[in-house]
Amino acid sequence: MDLVDTNDGYGPFEGPEKLLEIWFASSPADLPDVSESVNGKFGLRKVPRAVWEEMLDIVKCKILSHIEGHEMDAYLLSESSFFVSPHRLILKTCGTTLNLLGLPRMLEIAKTHANLTAVYRCFYSRKAFMFPERQRGPHRDWRAEVEFLDQIFPNGAAYTVGKVNGDHWLLYITSPDEDLASTAPNSPAPEDVPLTEADETPAAEAQAEDDEPEWMSYDYTIEILMTELSPSARAKFNHASALEEVEHNPGQHALDLSSSIGITDLFPRPLTTLDAYSFTPCGYSSNALLEWRDDAGMDPVKNGEGYYTIHVTPEDGWSYASFECNVPMPTVPTPQPSKIPDLKTLIRRVVSIFQPGRLTLTLFVSSEGNANAEEEEGESAVEAAQRAFKTALVSPKGVNSVAATRAEGGAEAGAGFHGVYRRTDKINYEFGGYELAFASFELRP
Repeated sequence: MDLVDTNDGYGPFEGPEKLLEIWFASSPADLPDVSESVNGKFGLRKVPRAVWEEMLDIVKCKILSHIEGHEMDAYLLSESSFFVSPHRLILKTCGTTLNLLGLPRMLEIAKTHANLTAVYRCFYSRKAFMFPERQRGPHRDWRAEVEFLDQIFPNGAAYTVGKVNGDHWLLYITSPDEDLASTAPNSPAPEDVPLTEADETPAAEAQAEDDEPEWMSYDYTIEILMTELSPSARAKFNHASALEEVEHNPGQHALDLSSSIGITDLFPRPLTTLDAYSFTPCGYSSNALLEWRDDAGMDPVKNGEGYYTIHVTPEDGWSYASFECNVPMPTVPTPQPSKIPDLKTLIRRVVSIFQPGRLTLTLFVSSEGNANAEEEEGESAVEAAQRAFKTALVSPKGVNSVAATRAEGGAEAGAGFHGVYRRTDKINYEFGGYELAFASFELRP
């Protein structure tokens, strides 16, 4: 198979990203050099930027800027994002990038620079491409992507979630390497739990300050993948009237834009370090690091810092915006604006900014929450997520209430959006150690 086709003429831009996530251990605490940090860094965070740049040359993208946190580093790319934790790499790339071709080099770098010789788990996922005929190498076809991954991993499984002739999501996942699984997630129980359709759940009783909520321990990734953005939403990311400013300082322009339209206030500002970039003549990308625990970076056993990332392709005809975040969120409202928002509130904030005609939501979560819920006959994490998805988007209150729930002093860019959606698909899926909540929605006329 010819892996690299360099014939990439002008045409529409492919917004939907390829997302590759590689775990070399189940926790930073399991790394061999956890007690030998260099300038506060150990594991994969010790790898020099120049080494990552060489790997990204294979993928066909460049580093634009980067920010460093207590527990991870975030690189903003010419085509999306790259996140480096001591034990994990997350590479998200759009367009016709060759994401999977970077995988062998990433494994080599981990072995050479961090003495990580085995992969604990690997995840690869993407939304269905808008223009699959424009892809190159193994990305021309899902079957080819799976074959490429199967040549590297002997224990992988591929899934298609959703309507094959409509909005769907593709996932490749490997089983955990038991030799590295000292703190592996629990396996899911075999029976499916029926899904509740209740619109709201009363808030749980306030917990004592030293009693950590169970959801904070989950491995958790939420994606909101949006197409058919409204003309007013797309206009914010077309920079024809400010080309000189964008070309002179694309980072500052993007930060100003982020503040004016509400991106800066998706999460409390004091918890957020934001890095953003405006493209010419249009387009936008941002990474943010979120300190969602006060003791972030102090204990390798407990994650206290996460990320979110946003990428926008605003062109009419193939407009697309994506939001991804790995910070665990409660499913009931939090009374203090200084805290991480609940899932329903976050969805409303994101959707009010981009005003999509169609969107797909996925929540990928470790199975502790679902297994514990079954034992206690309670609501599992995926059940709660499906309820939050529906309440955020189908509720007659719509998403225009976002401004009222924003942190004090936040922008009200989405306050005029009164869109109400109808759900077109809902699927819960069980994997080894993880579960998925998948749902698609379209805007009601």
